[in-house]
Amino acid sequence: MSTLTGTAGSSDLNKSGFKPALWTSGDWNAFFGFGTNILVNMLVLTGLLRFVLKMPDSLVFGRILPALGLMMCLSTFYYAYLAYRLAQKTGRNDVCALPSGVSVPHMFIVTFVIMLPITLKTGDPLKGWSAGLVWVFFQSFILMIGGFIAPFIRKITPRAALLGTLAGVSVTFISMRPALEMYMTPQIGLVCFAIILVSWFGGVKYWRGVPAGLVAIAAGMIIAWGSNLFGLGLGGLSLKGVGAAFANFGFSVPIPAVGYVFSGFEFLGIILVTAIPFGIYDLVEAMDNVESAEAAGDEYPTTRVLTADGIVSLIGCLMGNPFINAVYIGHPGWKAMGGRIGYSAATGIMVVVLSWFGIISVLLALVPVVAISPILLYIGMLIGAQAFQTTPVKHAPAIVLALTPHLAAWAKLQIDTMLGSTMNAAATVGGLAADKADAVKAAAIAALPQQGVFYHGLEVMGGGSILGGLVLGAIGVFIIERDFEKASAFALVGAVLTYFGFMHGEAVGIGGGFGVTPAVAFTYAVMAAGLFAAGKLGASEPYAAHPEMSAAPAE
Repeated sequence: MSTLTGTAGSSDLNKSGFKPALWTSGDWNAFFGFGTNILVNMLVLTGLLRFVLKMPDSLVFGRILPALGLMMCLSTFYYAYLAYRLAQKTGRNDVCALPSGVSVPHMFIVTFVIMLPITLKTGDPLKGWSAGLVWVFFQSFILMIGGFIAPFIRKITPRAALLGTLAGVSVTFISMRPALEMYMTPQIGLVCFAIILVSWFGGVKYWRGVPAGLVAIAAGMIIAWGSNLFGLGLGGLSLKGVGAAFANFGFSVPIPAVGYVFSGFEFLGIILVTAIPFGIYDLVEAMDNVESAEAAGDEYPTTRVLTADGIVSLIGCLMGNPFINAVYIGHPGWKAMGGRIGYSAATGIMVVVLSWFGIISVLLALVPVVAISPILLYIGMLIGAQAFQTTPVKHAPAIVLALTPHLAAWAKLQIDTMLGSTMNAAATVGGLAADKADAVKAAAIAALPQQGVFYHGLEVMGGGSILGGLVLGAIGVFIIERDFEKASAFALVGAVLTYFGFMHGEAVGIGGGFGVTPAVAFTYAVMAAGLFAAGKLGASEPYAAHPEMSAAPAE
């Protein structure tokens, strides 16, 4: 859908005052797609604050959401500016801005691992909020410092490893939830999915160039509200819900929350256990997403991207936002839709309007979330495909290897959620004493292998999945290339990261002195020694693919 204007003579174009287009027709498609993505995230985030953390509406709509809106507006405007500068430098009008917003994985981590336990322990939602602010405070500095080492990591890590672990995130945590939601309400989900596919993949243009994302949302709303006439209630919308949503209308601007940030330092011990490993997660994820953008033709400076994420997250934190900013997965998808510079800045304006005027709850009452789900699945499809399309064919096995830790992490999350829900339900109906809950859960997990479900394997393999996928993918690529010494180096890195629990572990530390997961760490070390020996012994014949792998498919 994009048109390359060419880079030849780009320096001449720049010198002659080349001015990139700030808005193109494709920006409408990307704006409605990316904007609805951001909207879904904001709706989920608002639900977590109100219904899980039980925070008062005055805090949610009066303090947190306005600060969140400010952070995201600064981020989207900055990345629009970076795209403008890149387009100006290269003389191209097909440059697409990096998508950014609140980090979705961390949205759940800071809620369930930091804010919820402290809120329950103290009985004070403000204490939980303060702890979340401190968590983001430390994460911000990790990102800013990490920005200076990230270019080196990108330089030594194969693209298949970077994009492979990113594909793992997209297939599991990006694609699966919206796909399941679509099939839970297929009357809306599949119809909207078809509308999107025939336009964004099939190239079909809708009436007067109306963006496919807007057509899909409009169709979803018509089906959802129309179903109410027949008593079906598809999408869960109602006039009563719309009326209640207007109660949160108002105008609130961000107010400094520095005092709440520093009051949360009393929970520092709990916070650092997760802030450090997830700061590293952010670092690697941002590198992956910058690599993904480069594979799509737009090369952005890694250091400036990570530093910007850290700075805007810190500003948001000091104004009261307990959620960190991140460059999003999906740049190639928005670019393929026709997104350029304007869609990013327009999304920033939209976020400020939504968050400062309390409109989020009204939109949640008007638009069925399932109508937006197909857009997220589309992005997941593109990112998963990109890992294979922009790397050498012979690296495909390494990409699949990089996917596996994410599959394990996703499967474990499903099991954990199911067990937690079952325990809560049993306690609610009076069938399980509170002092027996942990024992019953442990017994259920212990019985899973007898049913062919290897929970412990999922737990170990899926721990720190983004780092695990990157290391395994890199080892796989270098073995395929018969560069055994580099494969050995990544195996040694895997041993160190595993020893301290950054991958293949659920907590950071040193265990009993032998590492968090000593058996896995030791095995990586043995692997490193073996690969290093193979390299030194001269096992360096030219690569020759297995005949079954290299055979071309019949036409």
